[in-house]
Amino acid sequence: MALAGCGFKLRGAPDFAFRSLFVNAGEGSLYGNELKRNLASIAALTLVSDPKDTTTAEAVFDLLNETREKTVVGVNTSGQVREFQLRLRIRFRVRTPQGKVLIGDTELLQQRDISFNESAVLAKEAEEGLIYRDMQSDLVQQTIRRLAAIQAL
Repeated sequence: MALAGCGFKLRGAPDFAFRSLFVNAGEGSLYGNELKRNLASIAALTLVSDPKDTTTAEAVFDLLNETREKTVVGVNTSGQVREFQLRLRIRFRVRTPQGKVLIGDTELLQQRDISFNESAVLAKEAEEGLIYRDMQSDLVQQTIRRLAAIQAL
């Protein structure tokens, strides 16, 4: 009852200005595959899967770039790596099949720091994979919110 009085409201399913979407991402794109999976679960949206049928889609999502980066940010006194920074960067645009730009070239970035211990290399590799997957999920959710923010075609 108190939450209703403060204006709090759970985020519902996104409402898009278009009814069909073609996601132009490579088959090997982990981000693109997760985005497609998330969009496929939205009942009010139809995903066009065949590249030959892009003209039937009301909007086209072009994944321009997907980059995973790993840089050293900390070393100990003997020069051994102690900390890495992981980055996941995507660049995309959204347009109509006729070429009208709905969202111009947009870059989204997620970054996380991870400690490193050479005595637990396998565990740290597994942790790195989990962190990349978490960043990817965050970027997919940000992308869906940006798609929902498109006002009109």
